[in-house]
Amino acid sequence: MASKLQAFWNHPAGPKTIHFWAPTFKWGISIANVADFAKPPEKISFPQQVAVACTGVIWSRYSMVITPKNWNLFSVNVAMAGTGLYQLSRKIRKDYFSDEKDAAASLEG
Repeated sequence: MASKLQAFWNHPAGPKTIHFWAPTFKWGISIANVADFAKPPEKISFPQQVAVACTGVIWSRYSMVITPKNWNLFSVNVAMAGTGLYQLSRKIRKDYFSDEKDAAASLEG
């Protein structure tokens, strides 16, 4: 076990480098986005979520072509892309598809 811990400690993207700490702190963005799942869809910022989702997709790809592979960077960006896309889907469903339900309900009533 000590050798695995030592290998992690001395890895080029390990805790002695910025390549570890930058993605670790970036998890805060994904955690905040998960906390915003309870936020009403009309309060979601479309440009912000597009930026979060696009950043996640672009940097996920980039993290797989750099050397050394940085799995922390990859995972945080996959999480960013996922939470951003989910928030965008909530916003789009509310803005573009809930009106159809409201119109149908008012025609029935």
